[in-house]
Formats: sequence, C-alpha cells, structure tokens
Amino acid sequence: MTDVVDSDELLRRIQRARTCARHEEQAWRTRSFGLRVSDPEGAREAAVRMLAYEAVLRVLDEILTPGAHPGEE
Repeated sequence: MTDVVDSDELLRRIQRARTCARHEEQAWRTRSFGLRVSDPEGAREAAVRMLAYEAVLRVLDEILTPGAHPGEE
C-alpha cells in the first residue's frame, strides 16, 4: 500500500467512507428495530454494529468539518 495521493483525493476517499458508513449505520439501525421481537440477540448485535458505525461517522465528520457539530459534547 504505497499509493501516494494528493489532499483532494484523500478528501474524496474520506467523503466516500463517510457515505458508506452512513448507509451501513442506517441498515444496521433498520435491522435492529426489525429484529427486536423475533430475535432479541440479533437485535442486540445489530444495535452494537449501529453504534460502531455512529462512532465512525462522528470521527469522519470531525475530520471533514472540525468543530462544526453543535449539540455534541
């Protein structure tokens, strides 16, 4: 992994990663709610994954727009 990329390409890659993480977070959120009654253990697993993607989104958001996240402490 010795690719050299410029700052614009790095920004594009981070934005793509953010978009991907947002889609995954939403998919796991949907699964979590859908499994609550039928599969509580599966719902817990989905909720954990959803929280992990939320954390990734917070980090990527802070990289892309530092300090521009009102309401977060």
